Amino acid sequence: MAGYFPNWTLKTSGDVMPDERLPTGQTIIAGLQHVVAMFGATVLAPILMGFDPNVAILFSGIATLLFFVITGGRLPSYLGSSFAFIGVVIAATGYAGTGPNANLPVALGGIIACGAVYAAIGLLVQGIGTRWIETLLPPVVTGAVVAAIGLNLTSVAMNMISASPYTKWIALFTVIAVALIAVYGRGLVQRLPVLIGGLAAYILYAATATSFGAPPVDFGKVAAAAWFGLPNFVAPVFDLKAMALIVPVAIILVAENLGHIKGISVMTGRNLDGLIGRGFFADGIGTMIAGSGGGTGVTTYAENMGVMAVTRVYSTLVFVAAGVIAILLGFSPKFGAVIGTIPVAVLGGLAVVVFGLIAATAGRIWVENKVDFAQPKNLLTVATALILGAGDLKLPIFGYELGGIGTATFAAIALYHLLNRRAAA
Repeated sequence: MAGYFPNWTLKTSGDVMPDERLPTGQTIIAGLQHVVAMFGATVLAPILMGFDPNVAILFSGIATLLFFVITGGRLPSYLGSSFAFIGVVIAATGYAGTGPNANLPVALGGIIACGAVYAAIGLLVQGIGTRWIETLLPPVVTGAVVAAIGLNLTSVAMNMISASPYTKWIALFTVIAVALIAVYGRGLVQRLPVLIGGLAAYILYAATATSFGAPPVDFGKVAAAAWFGLPNFVAPVFDLKAMALIVPVAIILVAENLGHIKGISVMTGRNLDGLIGRGFFADGIGTMIAGSGGGTGVTTYAENMGVMAVTRVYSTLVFVAAGVIAILLGFSPKFGAVIGTIPVAVLGGLAVVVFGLIAATAGRIWVENKVDFAQPKNLLTVATALILGAGDLKLPIFGYELGGIGTATFAAIALYHLLNRRAAA
């Protein structure tokens, strides 16, 4: 009889399946590679919301280890900072876009509530399967919501890059650098466009800022920071208004994780549908734990799926190594100080790319699922969600205010099913 965890067998060549393992040294190196792959996005997301990157990295490692345990070591995944939270967190906290977020505790309460809803969905899926999710959230709706999230963040990116003509050019250089690496890079380099492109822009800014009257990069805090120390944990505050804004993100996390698990199934040639409920539950619990101490909500990472596709190493033990490495980084104030030196202009350029990619992902969802836009129900569902999200329509409900992303999400679901009644009849 099989145990809760697999009996990992040693494999030194060829494809390495989830229940196989590399030698210990290679496992650690492979884990480090996954940390590098997730690093750019997992650090960028908390910065854009005013969170402490050290705390976010720490909780991403904890969430990854938790995911490993809950899924019985059978589902290879890294859990990093979710970009789906950015718009609603900014709306809930009134964050200006730079420096620490003064209203962070309110956002954390909402993130915990979102994680609880997500975990509950996981338990439901484990009991009755995923058919109801696919019915409630068909690809046209999922794509519409994803696009609305990306467009909702447009003003955030523009505010970050508009301080001066110089910052605008630095931001555009960042966009071009990321794009060139993503298209023309090879091997692992191509999997790290945000990290390497951002580094190139960082170097350019450091070399030219003073010549254009921009603030120079200040390394004083890096020199003063300790190598090891406790992160700056923050306790959550539960505010119903903020929770109403942030909880709808659970729908996006469900769609992300479902696609992630289906993708791993294809790569490994194994049916992993029996683990979908556990995956949702683990991700939800990981998000709750992260929110309880100052971390961002987490989600399974496509960046790490890319590394698996390139290396053909799917061993879940690699992600144990990655999680441990991330936790160690979280306990390094010097690491956090280095992150704090990244210029706002560079972050703004990365935001343009990342937010744009979020919106553009909708197109991929629609194309891969052959969504027919000749049908008015699909066209109207998407059109309505895009404008509500991009315009950030805030809808008062029972004394609380639903933000643009939440309004777009619920409008897309309700409108699609209202217009689909005739087809279903």
